[in-house]
Amino acid sequence: MSYQHVSGLVATPSERLQGTVDVLILKTLAWKPMHGYAIAQFLADRSRGELAVEGAALYQGLHRLARKELVRSRWGPSDTGRRVRIYSLTPAGQEQLAAESDGWKRYAAAVARVLALREREGDANA
Repeated sequence: MSYQHVSGLVATPSERLQGTVDVLILKTLAWKPMHGYAIAQFLADRSRGELAVEGAALYQGLHRLARKELVRSRWGPSDTGRRVRIYSLTPAGQEQLAAESDGWKRYAAAVARVLALREREGDANA
């Protein structure tokens, strides 16, 4: 996916959000296989509480990625011994993450550059 042109990102804000959730899930699972709650905790911890991907958004993302065969799941025990579905990256998921990571980094850096601009004195409305 190309992030060079904002209009070419995705068609709707909903799709943009889904793409963000998907890449965050893929990056999380690159660390190690995890169950849903652990994915949500990992993202919250690593983002210092700035990102909360949980509930429906998280599981819809996991199902979307599974349909695309970017993640797979299996039943296994949690740290507390409960039976949970554990998700892991597929080789296709690893390739997708690599392809999207660079694009997201360039996109985020470009947005940060624009947001860091100071308004010119006396030209705030220009």
